[in-house]
Amino acid sequence: QVQLVESGGGLVQAGGSLRLSCVISGRTRRIFAVGWFRQAPGKEQEFVSATRLSGGSELYSDSVKGRFTISVDNAANTVYLQMDSLTADDTAVYYCASAYDSRYLYSAGAYDIWGQGTQVTVSS
Repeated sequence: QVQLVESGGGLVQAGGSLRLSCVISGRTRRIFAVGWFRQAPGKEQEFVSATRLSGGSELYSDSVKGRFTISVDNAANTVYLQMDSLTADDTAVYYCASAYDSRYLYSAGAYDIWGQGTQVTVSS
């Protein structure tokens, strides 16, 4: 069984940066891609970014493109989300999730296993 654990969230001022980590354990060889989603209070879950664990083909939502960077450290079984130039609109609980094949990675339905989430709060 695969498990994902997020960390790195916290409180930051607008314009600041955070780096989220998603540590993957278990049968990681079955995983094709990892994605990041977020959910703000009173809003629907939103796709943020995704990447294949083999590298390349990074995907970003329009709202974070140019500010967020997703990366993979296969030796550490960790996927990172570097978040720069944060705004109050980025405040949300951030979740990482794993997908076993190349379904439409912008959709939450493509993912099988989810982490517990980490809170990101940006003060304006």
